[in-house]
Amino acid sequence: MSDHIHPHPTAVDLPIETTSVDIAAVRARLASEQGPDYWRSLDELAETAEFQEFMRKEFPRQAAPLEASLDRRDFLKFLGASLALSGLSACARPPAPREQIVPYVRAPESFIPGRAEHYATAILDGGYAEGILAESHQGRPTRVEGNLDHPASLGAAHAITSATVLSLYDPDRSQSILHGGTPRSWAQFTEAITERLEGLPSGSALRILTESVSSPTLAAQIRELLDRYPGARWHQFDPLWSDGALQGIQQLFGEDVAPVYDFSQADVVLSLGADFTQVGPGRLRYAKDFARRRRVRSKTDSMNRLWQVESVPTPTGTLADHRLALRPAEIAALTAALATALGVADAPSVTLPSRIDAAWFEALVNDLRSHAGRALIVPGPDQGPAVHALAHAINLELGNMGSTVRFVTHPLAAPRNQRDDLAELVSDLRAGAVDTLVIVGANPVFTAPAELEFGDALSSARLSIHVGEVLDETGVKASWHVPRTHALEAWSDARAFDGSITIMQPLFSPFYGGKSDHEVLEALLGRGDQGGYDVIRDAWRKRVDGDFDAFWRRSLHQGVIEGSASPTRTPQRQPLSVELDAQRDETVLVFLPDPGLSDGRHANNGWLQEMPRPFSKLTWDNAALIAPATAEALGVRSHDTLTLSAAGSSVTLPVWVQPGVAAGVIGVALGFGRSQAGRVGTGVGTNVYPLRTSSGFWSRAVRAERARGQHRLATTQTHHSLEGTGERRYIIRAGTLSEVQAAEGKPKFVKPVFHPESDLMPDFPYEGYKWGMVIDTSVCTGCNACVTACQSENNIPVVGKDQVLVGREMHWIRVDAYYKGDLDNPEFYNMPLGCLHCEKAPCEPVCPVAATVHDAEGLNVMVYNRCVGTRYCANNCPYKVRRFNYLQYAELSSNATEQSLANNPNVTVRSRGVMEKCTYCNQRINVARINASNEGRRIADGEVVTACQSACPMEAITFGDLNDEGSAVVAAKASILNYVLLDELNTFPRTSYGAKVSNPAPAAEGIL
Repeated sequence: MSDHIHPHPTAVDLPIETTSVDIAAVRARLASEQGPDYWRSLDELAETAEFQEFMRKEFPRQAAPLEASLDRRDFLKFLGASLALSGLSACARPPAPREQIVPYVRAPESFIPGRAEHYATAILDGGYAEGILAESHQGRPTRVEGNLDHPASLGAAHAITSATVLSLYDPDRSQSILHGGTPRSWAQFTEAITERLEGLPSGSALRILTESVSSPTLAAQIRELLDRYPGARWHQFDPLWSDGALQGIQQLFGEDVAPVYDFSQADVVLSLGADFTQVGPGRLRYAKDFARRRRVRSKTDSMNRLWQVESVPTPTGTLADHRLALRPAEIAALTAALATALGVADAPSVTLPSRIDAAWFEALVNDLRSHAGRALIVPGPDQGPAVHALAHAINLELGNMGSTVRFVTHPLAAPRNQRDDLAELVSDLRAGAVDTLVIVGANPVFTAPAELEFGDALSSARLSIHVGEVLDETGVKASWHVPRTHALEAWSDARAFDGSITIMQPLFSPFYGGKSDHEVLEALLGRGDQGGYDVIRDAWRKRVDGDFDAFWRRSLHQGVIEGSASPTRTPQRQPLSVELDAQRDETVLVFLPDPGLSDGRHANNGWLQEMPRPFSKLTWDNAALIAPATAEALGVRSHDTLTLSAAGSSVTLPVWVQPGVAAGVIGVALGFGRSQAGRVGTGVGTNVYPLRTSSGFWSRAVRAERARGQHRLATTQTHHSLEGTGERRYIIRAGTLSEVQAAEGKPKFVKPVFHPESDLMPDFPYEGYKWGMVIDTSVCTGCNACVTACQSENNIPVVGKDQVLVGREMHWIRVDAYYKGDLDNPEFYNMPLGCLHCEKAPCEPVCPVAATVHDAEGLNVMVYNRCVGTRYCANNCPYKVRRFNYLQYAELSSNATEQSLANNPNVTVRSRGVMEKCTYCNQRINVARINASNEGRRIADGEVVTACQSACPMEAITFGDLNDEGSAVVAAKASILNYVLLDELNTFPRTSYGAKVSNPAPAAEGIL
C-alpha cells in the first residue's frame, strides 16, 4: 500500500466538533411511538447535526461535494509520488535467487490461458487446520476458498482466510536472515546454530517456544530434538489460547480431551459467551450446521432456538432468540445456578445475579430440560475453568453426550496451560538458565501477559532465534531472525478440530526466500539441507502401509487424509470442585480477538484493516466499546477518550458507544497499536496488551476515567443510509416462527408495500439465462466473510482511513446493521447489500454515455472504458451500492508493488474516475458458460458460485438461473418469506431477501 493512504489514527488530543447524543432523550424517544422501528446508529436516532450534514452531502441528495481529504500541498506531493511509482513499477520484484526462465515455444497441451488451477491445502487458525482450495493462475496464487471436502470448512471461508492471499505478497514480509541486523545466508545460520548446540551439554539450556501445534510431523521433529537434548524444554504460547477450556475439562474428566459439537442435532443451544460461528477451531463447520437448522422457507419448516449470554455483542449473538448481556462474573454465576437447577449435584451454590429476570431463567431451565438429549451448552473460549466444567457437566446431566456433543483426543500435539508454560520460560530466562531460545512463529514481546515483561526477559538469553513472517516486535530483539514461509509456500501437515489431518501443499516456491518451521527444526537437528517436501513426504511414508504414492496423490487431491479423524472418547466424570469469581460492581475490561487482525498478526493487511467491524463498522482503529448506560455514567460519548488503568498500567483509547454491551463492561479488540508490523499496520489503533495479565487474561477490573481531547474514528455505520429506515421505507422485515406457522400465505410482516403496477419501461423476455440471488437474513451474522471474499475476487482497492472518513470506501458489498427495541439490550439485524441488478434500473437511463447497461441475461453491467465519472448513476440509485474511484487507489496501492500479483487476472483493475459495483461475479458466469458451451449443454444449477456465496459460513446467499425451474434460487424465491427491498419503487431487483425469523420460547417472549 502506498504511503498516500494514511492508515494512521488522528492524534488522540485532536479537538473535534461533535454533537453530543443525549442518550436519555434517545431512550425516551424509542419508548414513545415517535421513534423508528429499526435504526442504524445513535446519531441517526438523535438526528445529530453531524448525521444531517453527512446525509446532505452524501448521495442521493448531493447538495455539495464531499470535502476533499487532501490539501493542495498533499495533492502535489502524491501526484509526484504517483509519477515516481509508475516509473519504478517495472523494477518491483521479489529478492529471490535469479533463475533462467524460458517462454513457451510449444505450450503444453493442458495449458489454457485464463483458466485457473486449484490446489487443496489448509490455513492454520490457532494451530488448527481449516481446509481451503487455493486458486492459481500460471503459478501465481490469487484467491483462496473453502474446501467442500474438508470437515472443518465444508467450502466456507472466514474473512481472514480470504484476505491471506494479500499477506502472501506483502512487501513488508521479512526477506533476509539477520544476525544482529546484518544479513546472513542460510548456510551461515545452520553452521552457527549447529556449533552452538554442540557446545550445550545435554541441551539443558535449550528452550523452544512455539504457538499451538497440531502438526504431527512438526511435533515429531520437536520430540526428536528433545530426545537428542534431554535437558531441553518445549514451551507453547498462543495469545488467543483458552486455558479455561483446558483446565475446566481437566477438572471434570481428569484428562486432555476436546469437545466436538454437532449443531445439526441441537434443537436448543445455550451459548455462554461463545461466538461459535466466528471464533474457535470448528467455527466454519459449526456455522453451517447451525444455520441449516435455522433456515425457514415454508410453514412446515422447524427451527432451532438460541439463547445467547455474552458481555459484548458478537455476530453469533445477532441470531439469538433470547440474548442477555452480562458481566463475565455474572455469566459464571448464571452457569452455576443453571447447573444446580438442572441437577448437577456438585455445582457450587450461588445467588442468581440481580439483573437476570427470574421468569427468564425459569424459561431457560425448562427449555433445556424439555429438550434433554437434543440440547447443547457451549462455553466460550474466554470463559474461566468453572464455566467450562459446569457447562459440560450440564451436557452430561441432560444426556447430550453422544448426541450434540462428543469428546475426542485433543488434536493439539501437547495441550497445556500456556500462560503457566510461558511464565516458567520467563522465570528460567531471568534465572540465567537459558542459553539458546528458539521462537517459532510466536510474537511474545507484543502478546505476552504484561507482568512477564517478555522483551526484557528475552535479553537474558545468550542466543535467541526468531522465526517469523515479519521482522516484528520479537524479531527485532532476537539475536537471529529467520524469514518464515507463508502457509501457501510451505509443505506441512495439521489437524482440524475433529482430528482430521490435511497435508498442506505449497502453490509456489517461497516468494521472499523464507524457511518453513520444518526446515528450521531440521537445521536444529543438524540436517540443514533437508527441504520441507522431503520432510513431510518421508514422515508420512513411515506411517502408511501399502501403496504410498496412491495415498499421497489422493490425500493431496482431497485436502484431507481419509479416516484420520479422531475416534470418539468416553471420558470418566470426576467429582467437581470449582470456584467462582466474586461478583463486584467494578468496571470490567473484556479483551476481544479482532475480527480482522485476530491477535495482531494480520495488522499489515489493508483488506482486514479496512473491513468494517460488525456493529460498530469501525475501520483502521480499535475503541473502547461501552453501553449507553456506561457512557452516561462516565460522561462520555463516541470519539471521546478514556484512560483505563489497573495495577500501575494505563492505556488511553477512543470511545464507541455500542448498544448491546453489558452495563459496566468495556470491550476492546486486541491486535492494534503494533510498533513493528509494516508500513500499513504500524501505529494503527491502540495497544491494550499492557493491561492484559496472566490473572486477567480475558477480563479484569479497571478504573475508567475520561481523558483529554477526542479521537476521530472512521466508521461506515452512517454511510449509505437509506433514509427513513422505519416503517416508512420497510427495510427490515422480521417476525417469529409462530407468526409464520399461523399465517395464510405470506406472513403479514412480509407482505409487499402497495405501489402502482404500471411503469414506462417495457418488460424484456429472457430466453437464455436469467440470473438472480436471494439473501436469507434469518442466518446472516454480519461476519464480513462476503465482503473480504468479494474484495479478493474483484480487485477492490484499499482507500485508507482518510478516505473512509469522508465516505469513499470502495467495498462492493456492505453489511448494514440495524437495531430494534431497547437501547441497552436491542435486537440485531444484518442486511448484506450489493448491487441488486434491478430489472428496471434507475441508474441506466441517466447515464449520458451508456456506461451502465442491462445485458441479455438481466445483469446490470458497467462498461468501464465508457464511464466519464458523472456519477449520475450513483445519484439515481436508491440502494446506494455504486462506488466511485476518486483517487488512483489501485495504481498507488497495489499495481506498483508485489501485491499487484494478488489481483484476479479475469477482472479489470479500475482506474480513477470510473464508477464500479457488484457484477454478480460475471467472470465466473463466463467461465461456466464457456465450459458448458464446449460440452454442448446448459450451465447446471450450482455451477456458478459467486465469491460472496462461496465464502459465507452460514450459506445465507443463493445464486442461480431463474429460468431453471429446478434451481435452488427459484426455490428460495418461492419461499413465503421472500421479499424485495424497496419494492414500492418498481425497480424489480434480481436480488431479493428472506425475512428474518426468530423462534423465541413462549414462556420467555417479551421478557428480554
